[in-house]
Amino acid sequence: MSSLKIKSSLISILSLFFLPFLYAQSSLVMKSDVMVYDTPPFKECHASTIVEVSKNKFLIAAFGGSREGKDDVSIWLSHSDGNDWLPPKLIDTGVSADQELYPCWNPVLFQSQAGTLSLFYKVGPSPREWWGMVKTSDDHGKKWSEGKRLPQNILGPIKNKPIQLSNGTILSPSSTETRTTEGLNWKAHIEKSSDDGKTWTKIPIDPQTKFDVIQPSLLVLGDGRLQILCRSRDNSVMQAFSQDYGETWSQISRTALPNPNSGTDAITLSNGLHLLVYNPTVKGKNGRSKLSVALSKTGENWQEVLSLENEKKGEFSYPAVIESSDGKIHISYTHNRRNIKHVVLEFN
Repeated sequence: MSSLKIKSSLISILSLFFLPFLYAQSSLVMKSDVMVYDTPPFKECHASTIVEVSKNKFLIAAFGGSREGKDDVSIWLSHSDGNDWLPPKLIDTGVSADQELYPCWNPVLFQSQAGTLSLFYKVGPSPREWWGMVKTSDDHGKKWSEGKRLPQNILGPIKNKPIQLSNGTILSPSSTETRTTEGLNWKAHIEKSSDDGKTWTKIPIDPQTKFDVIQPSLLVLGDGRLQILCRSRDNSVMQAFSQDYGETWSQISRTALPNPNSGTDAITLSNGLHLLVYNPTVKGKNGRSKLSVALSKTGENWQEVLSLENEKKGEFSYPAVIESSDGKIHISYTHNRRNIKHVVLEFN
């Protein structure tokens, strides 16, 4: 039996004993919430991503410009020492190899076990025509390499962070949006790397599904089992499962969680619980005016435990969530397209 399988089996066994106690005795409380930008250098911003690069040192990236999809939309990066956020710095403007200017989209920060810090993002006229890009840094994001275009048919993580298995394999949650004679066609897939992101292979997820799904996030259930949660156009968060560390996937199915056609993010915590940040609403005029946190022991039965935003109007959307080295939960999300909010949660 491989060391990966032994470790996953041990996690599953421990979870049977400890998860009921943790779920019953613990509650999430908000420790802080701040706006990332004191004076935003752009009219609108969206699609943030967050990473801890060293203890209590964080980065947040987002795209910002006059309006989503406009040519002046660029990637911006902010640094924090755990207390204050410094003014954002311009990281990429979307100038292509042929010197054409295109909008930038959906940055994703990820630091691998080997220490490689990557900033994935998309460049192109629309989500149906964009291509994947990546920059890397070896000094916690102070300096970055030139942007490198990812291989054909590899887009990088579309919205949510990759995960890395104990054997070093990186699984990047991704998706495509294409237009056919029947309308838009959304499909989720996984991009896999066994060499710290140097090369990638594409793994389909239920390509014949009747559901339109994009922007998956990955949960680790233990014993080789993984789960994705996806945004959909069917008023539900959708899911699929893998029994073999992401090599093959089940059919996509509905969860009991609502979704107003808006991005979510999820994470498996060090205590074994699974955490989801999502808009607990269905499609409508104010579908993104509420933002909540839910917990699950299994990844299938979820309980809403905390409201981050609950307004009659407004947009609070596209969350990104990580667990820091001290066990705190950090969430960043779009706040009315004018700023990015950073929230810190803790179990008490």
